[in-house]
Amino acid sequence: MSLIVHLHPLSSYCWKALIALYENGTPFEPRIIDFYDPDSAAAFRGLWPIAKMPVLEDTARGRVVPEGSIVIEYLQAFYPGPVEFVPADPEAALEVRLADRLFDLHVQDFLQRIVGDRIRPADAKDPFGLADAHARLKTSYGVIEDRMRTRTWAAGDTFSMADCAAAPALYYADKVSPIEGPATRAYLERLKDRPSFARVLKEAEPYFAMFPSEP
Repeated sequence: MSLIVHLHPLSSYCWKALIALYENGTPFEPRIIDFYDPDSAAAFRGLWPIAKMPVLEDTARGRVVPEGSIVIEYLQAFYPGPVEFVPADPEAALEVRLADRLFDLHVQDFLQRIVGDRIRPADAKDPFGLADAHARLKTSYGVIEDRMRTRTWAAGDTFSMADCAAAPALYYADKVSPIEGPATRAYLERLKDRPSFARVLKEAEPYFAMFPSEP
C-alpha cells in the first residue's frame, strides 16, 4: 500500500481528506499522530515542519502532500475514482474551490478560535476575540444559508471537494454556535447521512470526549 495518511481521528481537516478517500474507496494506511509522544511528533515534523494535519505520504511516487484541499486534488490527479471532487469545467471548478475556501476560512477558522478560547487558562481568555469569532461565524452562516436554499450540495447538484470541507466545518461549528438556518441545517443532515461522513463520525466516536463542548 503506497498511501499513508498522517492524521488524528478528531481533527476536522483530517475528516475532510478521509471523506474523499472513503468516497472513492481509495486504499490507504492511517497513521495516527500523538503530539504527546515525542517520537510520534518528531517523525511527523520530519515530514512536514508546519506540523498540521492531514499529510498524505505517497511512497510509490516519493511525494509528501500536506493540506486537505491539496490532498484531495492530488488524489483526483493520481488516484482517481468514480467521484470527481473538482470538475474539469473551469467555471464549475471555480465554484467548488470558492465553496471549499468558504468552509475552511470562514467557518473552520472561526470555530477553531472559539474552541481555542475554551481550552485556554482562565487568565488568558480573549473576550474580544471570542465575540468577534462568533459574529464572523454568524455572518458565514448567513452566506451559507443563502447558497443552500437552491442547492443540494455545496457547489450545486454534485458532491464535490466543497462538501468534504463543509461536513467537518458545519458539524463542529454547530457544536459551538448552533446552526439555525433551515437550509443549512438540512444540508448538514444530508452530509451526516452520506456513508463516507457517517464512517468518519463513527471512527471519531472514541475521541469525542476530548472535544471541549462547553465554554
